[in-house]
Amino acid sequence: MFERPRSGERCLLLHVGVKRRCYDDEIAEFRALAFSAGAQVVGDAQARRDRPDPRLFVGQGKAEELAAQIRENCAELVLVNQPMTASQERNLENFLKTRVLDRNGLILDIFAQRAASFEGKLQVELAQLEHLASRLVKGWTHLERQKGGIGLRGPGETQLETDRRLINQRIKRLKVRLGRVVNQRELGRRERRRARVPTVALVGYTNAGKSSLFNALSGANSGTRQQLFSTLDPTIRRLCFDGMDEVLLVDTVGFVRDLPHELVASFRSTLTETREASLLLHVIDSSDPHHGDRKHQVEGVLESIGASEIPCIQVYNKIDLVHEYHPNRELNGSRYPKVWVSATTGEGLGLLSRLVQAQCLGSLMSGQVVLSPSQSRLRARLFALKAVRGERQHDSGGWTLDIKVTSRRWEQFCKQEGLSEDSFLKEE
Repeated sequence: MFERPRSGERCLLLHVGVKRRCYDDEIAEFRALAFSAGAQVVGDAQARRDRPDPRLFVGQGKAEELAAQIRENCAELVLVNQPMTASQERNLENFLKTRVLDRNGLILDIFAQRAASFEGKLQVELAQLEHLASRLVKGWTHLERQKGGIGLRGPGETQLETDRRLINQRIKRLKVRLGRVVNQRELGRRERRRARVPTVALVGYTNAGKSSLFNALSGANSGTRQQLFSTLDPTIRRLCFDGMDEVLLVDTVGFVRDLPHELVASFRSTLTETREASLLLHVIDSSDPHHGDRKHQVEGVLESIGASEIPCIQVYNKIDLVHEYHPNRELNGSRYPKVWVSATTGEGLGLLSRLVQAQCLGSLMSGQVVLSPSQSRLRARLFALKAVRGERQHDSGGWTLDIKVTSRRWEQFCKQEGLSEDSFLKEE
C-alpha cells in the first residue's frame, strides 16, 4: 500500500486528451494552474485516449513511461489535467509510488490558498471535504480494516468509518455556518434593493484583468497579481457619476473551463451577487489569442447559475497589448455592446462609464423647476438628491432651481412625490 507523503512541490504534468489531442492553450492553462498553486514543474507528458482506462485512467504503457520520468526527474507529485475517479487516482498512485492529483483537486488547492474572508474559507473547506469524502477508501495505510474470526474482530468502528463520520459532521456544521453568512448577505442585498441602488458585477475568465479594471473604475486598491484566481472573495465599491447617482461595483471570482462542481455548489451564495446584478461587465482579455473560447466558457458558467439573461456589456481589456482593435463597434442597437479599454492606460474607460450610467441610470436630464414657498420640502428633497446645479430666489419667496438628474432617479422621485414627470420639469 502506497503511503502519501505530506509534502512535495516538484511535479510532473500529465496532459490527457480524450478523443482528441490536447490543444496548446489547454496545456498552457494547466501549466499556469500548477504555477499558481506554487508547484515546481519538472516535466510534461502527453497522452491521447478514446476513453479513460477504468483502472489507471491512462494505459499500462503510458503509466510505465510516467514511472520512468518520475524517477528521472525526482518528481514528488503528478498533476493530471482531467478529473479522475477516486479509484483511478488511488490505483495510479499505487502504480507510480507517488502522489497523484487531478484537475479538480488542483483548483481546490488554489482556492484554499486564495481564500481570505470568513465566508470564502468556509466555502473552500466545504468543497474540499465533499471532494475528499469520496476518496477515503484505502487512501492511507493507517485506515485499519475490520476482521472476522475468533480473536481477529476489530474495535467495532474502523478508522475509515471514524474519518467518514467526522467529515460528515464537519460538513453539516459548515453548511449551518455558511447558511448564516448567506442570510447576512441576503439582508445586505435586500437593503440595496430597497434603496434601489443598481449593482454592476464584473465577470470573466480568470486573469482577464477584472481587478485592474475594478480599481481603474472605482479608484479602489484591491490586490492585482498576474496569476490565476488572484481574486477569490467578492469586493464591493461605490461608483459615483457626476456627484449625483451611484452604482455598486462588484469584483467577483474568475471563471475557468470545467469548473469543479463542488466549487460551483459551494460558491453559489457568492455567485448570487452575479445572478442578482442589474448589469454585467464581461471582461475579456483582448491580448489572449484564445479569448473567443474563453468568452464561451464564461457564458456557459453564467447560464449554469441563471445569469445569462442579465444585460451585459462585453469589455475587451488590455488593448495596450494588441496592435489592432475595433473600438466602439456594435454599440448602437446591440444586446451586448462591445467596448475596447485598457485598465492600465485608461483608454476607453470614459466611454465605458457612460455606457454603465446609461444602462443602469438612464440618460441625463436637465431643466428648471419652479417652486412656491409652500414647496420647501420638495426643494430640500431635490438638494438631498444632489440634483440642484443652481438656484434663484423669487421676490415672492419661491425658487427656480436648475436641475440635472438621470431619468431613472427623476422617475423615482416623481413617483414618490406623486408628481407628473412632464409637467414638473421644464426643459432648458
